[in-house]
Amino acid sequence: MTTLPETTEKKLGLVIDLDTCVGCHACVIACKEWNTGGYGAPLSDQDPYGDAPSGSFLNRIHTFEVAPAESRCGGAASSAQIVHFPKSCLHCDDAPCVTVCPTGASYKRSADGIVLVNEDWCIGCGLCAWACPYGAREMDADAGVMKKCTLCVDRIYNENIPEVDRVPSCVRTCPANARHFGDLADPESEVSKLVAERGGVELMPEQGTKPVNRYLPPRPKADIDAPDKIDLAALCEPEATGFLGWLDRALEKLG
Repeated sequence: MTTLPETTEKKLGLVIDLDTCVGCHACVIACKEWNTGGYGAPLSDQDPYGDAPSGSFLNRIHTFEVAPAESRCGGAASSAQIVHFPKSCLHCDDAPCVTVCPTGASYKRSADGIVLVNEDWCIGCGLCAWACPYGAREMDADAGVMKKCTLCVDRIYNENIPEVDRVPSCVRTCPANARHFGDLADPESEVSKLVAERGGVELMPEQGTKPVNRYLPPRPKADIDAPDKIDLAALCEPEATGFLGWLDRALEKLG
């Protein structure tokens, strides 16, 4: 098992603005390309042009329709709000994916707080995926090892590329400027100021994982009956179907 550092010098992470994310998937494609061409084993796809394509993605976007219970003006609600919800590893301070790993392949860096996987040590047991409450781990079916967001660690420290490009690929490519990167341990950093100004939230704080990443909630829309407050925690819960879905519901009742 791997132990977590008591403290980290930095807390590098993402701040994602749900108010400006348009769900274009540019960040998903940029992440796939960078991590296939520049990091570890390629992110594989299985039958990508067939009837049931599947593959490994370190960043995914889920889209939800959020409907208010009633109109702000009284009476039945007349319209809903669309929320695009990007989800990837949150680089938690108390990361259960690290402490559950039997080989030490999952670890958290003390210098910057990034959670990584040593693919040479990973045996593909999947325990880290079960331990992650956010469903942020991806098993690569071809490589047989677990993959996850690395915050483009091979990019952000790369002095051979222009300084403007030394941010995660998803941040660099976002056309709506909905993704921000920086040190959330520094209250004077741009990301920390953005979180303070916009009331950024962590996902599912009741899990006690202390995620580093933050989400900026959508602003209420003036021309529709959108809810004043959207339950972000409910949106981030991973979907499970079939036997796993039944087991998840059964265990929840036991708890």
